[in-house]
Amino acid sequence: MERLAAQDREAGVEEKPLSDSQKSAIAEIRQRCSAGLAEREILHRDSLDKTFEPAARQQLEEEFQIDRRRLESDRDREIEKVRRGG
Repeated sequence: MERLAAQDREAGVEEKPLSDSQKSAIAEIRQRCSAGLAEREILHRDSLDKTFEPAARQQLEEEFQIDRRRLESDRDREIEKVRRGG
């Protein structure tokens, strides 16, 4: 961690402590993402319970993983925006 912090200082990256409003906004974003992931997982499991063909199950699993990565990417992007003050 120290090595990474040193690299950031050398690159001119300035680390500022988060304000209370930023912390609450980040917590809200994480909570919303967790709820979305939980909802998507419930729907995914329901779909799997109704599907017996292996190829169709594989397709459902791939779609679920894509949705999961998209939701996590959106969450990370929103958090970074809050951290930058935007």
